[in-house]
Amino acid sequence: MPTLNWIGKEAVVNHDKEVPFRLLKKVKSASVAENSQNLIIHGDNLEALKALMPYYQGKIKCIYIDPPYNTGNEGWVYNDKVNSPKIKKWLGKVVGGEAEDLCRHDKWLCMMYPRLKLLRDLLSEDGVIFVSIDDNEQENLKFLLNEIFGADNFISQLVWKKKAGGGSDAKYFATDHEYIFVYAKNEKLQNKYYVEIGEDLKEDYKYRDLNYETLGPYKRRPMQLPPGLETDRPNLKYAIKCPDGTELWPPVIWKWSQETFLKAKSEGKIDFIKNKKGKWHVYSKMYLYDEAGEQYKTKPRSLLLDVALTREGNENLKELFNDEKPFDYPKPVKLIKYLLRIHSTKDSIFLDSFAGSGTTGHAVLDFNKEDKGNRKFILIEMEDDYARTITAERMKRAIKKYDYEDGFEFCELDKPLFNEEGQIEEECSFEQLATYIYFTETNTNIDRKVIDRHFIGEYNETEFYLLFKEKGKNILNKDFLKKVSKNSKKKIIYADKCLIDDKTLEKLKIQFKQIPYEVKVY
Repeated sequence: MPTLNWIGKEAVVNHDKEVPFRLLKKVKSASVAENSQNLIIHGDNLEALKALMPYYQGKIKCIYIDPPYNTGNEGWVYNDKVNSPKIKKWLGKVVGGEAEDLCRHDKWLCMMYPRLKLLRDLLSEDGVIFVSIDDNEQENLKFLLNEIFGADNFISQLVWKKKAGGGSDAKYFATDHEYIFVYAKNEKLQNKYYVEIGEDLKEDYKYRDLNYETLGPYKRRPMQLPPGLETDRPNLKYAIKCPDGTELWPPVIWKWSQETFLKAKSEGKIDFIKNKKGKWHVYSKMYLYDEAGEQYKTKPRSLLLDVALTREGNENLKELFNDEKPFDYPKPVKLIKYLLRIHSTKDSIFLDSFAGSGTTGHAVLDFNKEDKGNRKFILIEMEDDYARTITAERMKRAIKKYDYEDGFEFCELDKPLFNEEGQIEEECSFEQLATYIYFTETNTNIDRKVIDRHFIGEYNETEFYLLFKEKGKNILNKDFLKKVSKNSKKKIIYADKCLIDDKTLEKLKIQFKQIPYEVKVY
């Protein structure tokens, strides 16, 4: 398989292994609701992705990213910031002296490579990643994705029509489209893709019959095979008797066998329509719902012509920011919802590590409201000026305006907890370890004000305790049991060793777990 080489590649190929594991620190004042498993993380997305690994490796069902397009237009403050001070500093540290020789494409490839590697590790085995891009880097991106995900796991390259009209300022062609690459973690584990039909297509379902109460309205589809699809199969050539006794004979070729047709006719699922010239036409009825009450679904198309336009993304933001647009070229909520529909369940976790204006989080909450789902999102935003004032602020306003049920926890990246070998840092404090353990157990961030000596928090009627002073000397014994609250709630206690017998632990609803002094090195 062809591979792509560039200046600096050797330095970044395994850089994801060198990134330290950092903790997530909840910022209560910037969060909405308590104990939400939705996260907005402010910080370098490379470090944030590594911070998620101990908790979410192999658990993310769907990833959508809209990375920098690297157009060379430094006036666009977000999507062209390959030359931002943060990226320049990172390149200088990781690539070294060669960083001065990098062209903008080399810089972009160095930035993307380790991030895509971590994103792949976070995907579930049946997970999928969607990556938006335009012509500036689409060819390079395809090489990267083939190398990291494997060419066999390529699903499709979607073409999204992002605008209509305009383009008078274009030098050659008015560019109406962008691309969305689709790759699976493991293509062999993918089921067939279907999406619910859009509102525009529902307009075709305008007829009603006796099946309306159970199957809803229907649309008509010609029973006759269209020109070009004719076949010599004899079971598709038979006479159909019309209501006035007229028979339609071959050479008409039908799309169903006679047995299937007669069954549908007996169930009232065939329409006979006579045109103005007195000629009969036969139609099958396609209902909006099936016998189980599920709405009819169709195959998603590789050409996204009528999903949503960029201007709708602008309108989404203006509705929330008093008719102002604080972010350039936000993706439309409808577009991201369409992608989520292709590959999701009602309890999937979605990740966007280039969160920008927060469209992905907005789409997840809107999707949940629509079908009573329990999907969760993780958004990562690097830029200091955006994380709170745009990404999180948009989510706050959307939750309030559209009455979404769920909230989110806003987090900053805290100190490293484990070193590159996966060993816990020597100077690890009680609070640091408690933060790691609580998030591991609950996927929510600890409220440090709740910590009371060994008690570190409660979640879903379960209390969590940690014995941690000196490594190897944290013993769960009868003396410690006196410090545990006397109630009927389940208790999980972390320590080095347990001297309490199983019968007593069961009686007191206590589960002992050993302190994790190391994590798997990813």
